[in-house]
Amino acid sequence: MNQNLSYRTKTCRLLLSTSLLFFITLHVTAQPSWVKKASKSVFTLKTFAADGSLLSSTNGFYTGTNGEAVSNFTPFKGASSAIIIDAQGKEFPVSSILGANDMYDVVRFRVNASKTQPLALSNAITPEGSMAWLLPYRETKSIASGLIRKAETFQGYAYYTVAMTLPQHAESCPLMNDEGEVIGMMQPSAQVGDTLSYALSAVFADSLRMTGLTMFDQSLQQTQIRKELPDDLQEANLAVFMAGSRNDSAQYAAIVEDFIQKFPDTPDGYIYRAQIETAANKFAEAENDMNQALRVSKQKEETHFTYARMIYQKELYQSTPYEGWSLDMALSEIREAIKQNPQPTYRQLEADILFAQKQYDEAYKIYQQLSLGELRSAEVFFSAARCKEMLRDTTTMLALMDSVMATFSRPYLKEAAPYLWARADARRQAGKYREAINDMNDYEELMKASVNDNFYYVRHQTEIQGRLYQQALNDISKAIQMNPQEVLYYAEKASLEIRVGLYDDAMSTAHECIAIDDQNSDGYLFLGLAQCMKGQKQEGLQNLQRALKLGDPQAEDLMKRFQ
Repeated sequence: MNQNLSYRTKTCRLLLSTSLLFFITLHVTAQPSWVKKASKSVFTLKTFAADGSLLSSTNGFYTGTNGEAVSNFTPFKGASSAIIIDAQGKEFPVSSILGANDMYDVVRFRVNASKTQPLALSNAITPEGSMAWLLPYRETKSIASGLIRKAETFQGYAYYTVAMTLPQHAESCPLMNDEGEVIGMMQPSAQVGDTLSYALSAVFADSLRMTGLTMFDQSLQQTQIRKELPDDLQEANLAVFMAGSRNDSAQYAAIVEDFIQKFPDTPDGYIYRAQIETAANKFAEAENDMNQALRVSKQKEETHFTYARMIYQKELYQSTPYEGWSLDMALSEIREAIKQNPQPTYRQLEADILFAQKQYDEAYKIYQQLSLGELRSAEVFFSAARCKEMLRDTTTMLALMDSVMATFSRPYLKEAAPYLWARADARRQAGKYREAINDMNDYEELMKASVNDNFYYVRHQTEIQGRLYQQALNDISKAIQMNPQEVLYYAEKASLEIRVGLYDDAMSTAHECIAIDDQNSDGYLFLGLAQCMKGQKQEGLQNLQRALKLGDPQAEDLMKRFQ
């Protein structure tokens, strides 16, 4: 009885030991069923400098079926190109960057490979205490696992701390849950052999998108790999605008080509390229692109308007002839736009074109109509005034210039400055000198930081015509102070000083003129005249003789007067 009990006990212990050994072995060696299939989506990434030398190596994995993938961003800094090597050992180039976040060191990019197999991403935050699996590149027999110690959140995404020693060369590999979904992307360990590892939310990495503004972030400028335009048309247009403001014509042209490839059924890209071609005098190519823009455009009136403006500006500002374009064609294009949608801005361009064709009456009628509607503005009144100026209707022109300034209120802002100056010039030309000076005074007050010596010279001349001699002397003195090497200003000042009887001052000014340029006749002319007027005829006639020898015809008449 005891022997049988002993035998059964030993047998049970042996069976128990065998079962425990089997269970332990199963726990250590058993791996999730999804490992083999999922490993096909993990790759190694290599980046290269401009000279082709290897810059860095890391890992990554696919998140989309059209080559979308994620990895850490650091290897891309300074890179001119990159490739991935997939689980089958095949190489594919990285074609573009789709988004990046330098703070979290993550990048989303596109691989030039078709029908890529993405990993499924978990949208839920995996709770602490859950088992997580590290899926390395080309390793399916034994993969590391560990418990999630922490699941901290940022911006609604998770940052995991995992009880796991990160294997060598495993950064940017996916961290998986039991269901085979990616919960995170492994971050590089701070120290080799660290028993804790960290992973950034894979959903966050895959959420990175390019926008019109972020496309030119300073961090993205650290890599030369092409940045893919945003998928949103409005954002893509903003990106083109931003590129155009950066004074990098090569980059701008490349982005425009990308735009056309990405949005072939919208007119914008063809218009952008036509503008580039027009600037380069490639008018035939621009014409082809504008015709294509018209073919794909859904709002053809806006494209006709753009085309008319392009031709109009070319005819005004580019001298290279092109028989396909003319002001007549520009007028035809804008009238087609007006026929489809008679917007005031279209009518304004029609008037501008008519003005360029010297059809001032027709242009004026349109500007006058526009001034009564929603486009009532300084610009429209000014354009109407120019028409009347060309038609030599000074009275109406001056009245329109008053209407221009009536669109502004005091104190004036700087946008009023060019119109102030234009009215001052119109008043001066019309002999309304003191009114012109009032405008010039307002202009000076408004533009104190930018008025130059020429401004004071012109106002000085206007003040002489308005018989404001002291103000004229003050202004010519300011002109000399700002540009002390300009001989003309000394001559003008000396002339005015003689006119108002300041002969000693005139002689002093003339001496300064001669000191700057003793081969200029003006200094001797006004010195001699001032001396003669002062009663110093002998010295004066000698200086007038010098002026005559230097080619001044006035000197001879003055010499006859005082001899």
